[in-house]
Amino acid sequence: MFHENLKKDLPSRHVSVGAKSAPHRSYYYAMGMTPKDIAKPFVGVVSCWNESAPCNISLGTQAQTVKQGVRAAGGTPREFTTITVTDGIAMGHSGMKSSLVSREVIADSVELSVRGHCYDAIVGLAGCDKSLPGMMMAMVRLNVPSVFIYGGSILPGRYKGRDVTVQDVFEAVGQHAVGTINDQELSDIEQCACPSAGSCGGQFTANTMACVSEALGIALPGSAGAPAPYEHRMQFAEQSGEQVMELIKLSIRPRDIVTRESLTNAARVVACSGGSTNAALHLPAIAHEAGIEFDLFEVAEIFRNTPYIVDLKPGGKYIAKDLYEVGGVPAIMRALLDADLLDGSCPTVTGKTIAENLENVVFNPEQDVIYPVSKPLSKTGGVVGLVGNLAPEGAIVKVAGMQNTSFKGPARCFDCEEDAFLAVQNKEYELGEVLVIRYEGPKGGPGMREMLATTSALYGQGVGDKVALITDGRFSGATRGFCIGHVGPEAAVGGPIALIQDGDIITINAEKGLIEVNLSSQEIDERKKSWTPRSHDFQSGAIWRYAQTVGSAMKGATTHPGGASETHVYADI
Repeated sequence: MFHENLKKDLPSRHVSVGAKSAPHRSYYYAMGMTPKDIAKPFVGVVSCWNESAPCNISLGTQAQTVKQGVRAAGGTPREFTTITVTDGIAMGHSGMKSSLVSREVIADSVELSVRGHCYDAIVGLAGCDKSLPGMMMAMVRLNVPSVFIYGGSILPGRYKGRDVTVQDVFEAVGQHAVGTINDQELSDIEQCACPSAGSCGGQFTANTMACVSEALGIALPGSAGAPAPYEHRMQFAEQSGEQVMELIKLSIRPRDIVTRESLTNAARVVACSGGSTNAALHLPAIAHEAGIEFDLFEVAEIFRNTPYIVDLKPGGKYIAKDLYEVGGVPAIMRALLDADLLDGSCPTVTGKTIAENLENVVFNPEQDVIYPVSKPLSKTGGVVGLVGNLAPEGAIVKVAGMQNTSFKGPARCFDCEEDAFLAVQNKEYELGEVLVIRYEGPKGGPGMREMLATTSALYGQGVGDKVALITDGRFSGATRGFCIGHVGPEAAVGGPIALIQDGDIITINAEKGLIEVNLSSQEIDERKKSWTPRSHDFQSGAIWRYAQTVGSAMKGATTHPGGASETHVYADI
């Protein structure tokens, strides 16, 4: 149990201790709290529960179990919720402009609620893509003792004897467009692909960032793996509530855990598992909250030096449930640790180091989800960074499962995703072309949309490896094929991608990490002289405000100066 005398050192003393807090305590009594409840540490239990999508639908129930753990360990849980924008539903239309913006809103809203109510610690539950990094960013920003817990993945659907995910539904749209499947088959796939609560089942962004939470050390070992419907997940929820109280006692905070070394560990787990390219955006953003410089180039170098060993969709065969059944993230981390590719000295929320947490984990050779580092699927990571005169601030491509890692062809340019998608639907492109979608970056979109609808349509038409696509926007973790995102500087600030014209020859070489357009620096400079900025349709509201402050994708598309500019941290009030 928690020793109540320690309350004097915690933020909640400002709203619960002494005569001046009598008005505050009157509110607590109104909610049924007792003097004993008020005397204990206040733990914010924040979830992204909503009825927007299956990713989030089970989080409310899990939050109740977290609260039981907090109470059992001597704390007083105070539940609140924040938003999510669910990419699977926002995808393919202007709603996707809200997605990345929601990451900042989630982090900001958690910060404001914790600050306003003086909570002493956080347990954060998240399910859909941007809610995971948003929650982690808030924890690092506030730097109060925190435990992250993932809501769990969805179970696979079954269609004609094979496992299917929402990725198959997006690709079925492309198949339907070219007549490969009929209306009834499309309907059958969409009705069976998502049979339970939970986040998308492949190594898309949600599962990638769930793996990151364990690799960083801010989630309990093994907690990322169990699918949302499994009862085992409730044990992790209760244990997370108990453990956050232990972190208060030990005064272990997120910035003790999130270091350059643990960020490197996380990037290795992303690379070796063929994770989402979005991790190259979110890891720098999490680092930024701690005042650590960890940009796209640093992430890309780690990706380049990490073997690809986990055979997960979209590039591979298996889904999150299969990974869980062969040992989950701890099994991946054990394989990396045994190969000296993981820093085992990094601390974690257990109070132990990574190496200590993995002490009893044994790599199982009788499975083919995780390969030994000595016999990888490929020698370099599933995600690769690119740089060149087309992307001086870098770009990113997911090569997991790809047979060819180079492409050269003439550009066909589009100034928004809708125009590109319409052209793909109508097959108004030529094989061998490089489709360029621009003005979709953080500022230019605004909001840096994902292009899953377009890339899936290409794959559904059977040309995913016969055309390339580059964008200053993003790609879903479910994207596969020759798709390069995060091209920077973005078109909205006059980056080279804004200056490309139809027919310019673009060369992409993932093995060498290059992305070039066959233009001299003089030609690029001449074109820049006649370039004029474009306006967008968001001239008020949250998306307008985001566009005013958002930085480059290279540094995580963040919207404030970060930990390096702080004069004090909330946890020290």
